[in-house]
Order: sequence, then C-alpha cells, then structure tokens
Amino acid sequence: MSLSHPDIEIEGPRGTGRGTQLLREWAGRAGIRLAPRRVFHRAEKVVVEQQAEWRAAENGETTGTQTLASAFVVRNDRVVSVSRYSDLTEALSAADLDDSHETRSD
Repeated sequence: MSLSHPDIEIEGPRGTGRGTQLLREWAGRAGIRLAPRRVFHRAEKVVVEQQAEWRAAENGETTGTQTLASAFVVRNDRVVSVSRYSDLTEALSAADLDDSHETRSD
C-alpha cells in the first residue's frame, strides 16, 4: 500500500474502482498469489506478465492457476493505476508497449 497513490485506479475483470482501501480489500479477499515472469517498461508504464495462483481461504489449497498480465502507471514513485489483463498481448497493447521494451536481468 505504501507504494500506491491514495487515489489509485484499479481495473480488473469485475470493473473499475479507486483508492487504497479498495486495493487493500481486494488483496485481502482475492486469495491470489502473483509470481512475476517477464517485465516491460517505458517511461511511466510497466507491464508484468505473472503466473497467478488462487488459493482457498479455508484450507490454502490451490484452486486454479493462470498466466495473466498487469499494467501499471507509476508517477513520482507511486503506482497511480493498475489494470489486470487476461494475457500479455492485451496488456502490452493497452500500455502501448511491445517486446522491445522488455527489461532483461542478465
């Protein structure tokens, strides 16, 4: 939360909302674990391809996995917007990025 702007815009499959309280509530109930796979960056835009794993709240067992992507806008060291996409191609297109913007850790 400390890296998020207080009025962060959050967009996902269920709609759009604003604020760190909404982000906190989503993180608390989603039961999702996101592991980064690839990162793309240019100026204030960042796209991260992620391996998502959902876990049941009652027993912690995995209930599903999927590769998806999130697009972030960062200004003044704060995330001002985060959007979740069903795949990397869609996220890169929305952020106006492509393979040439991939950040490599060699």
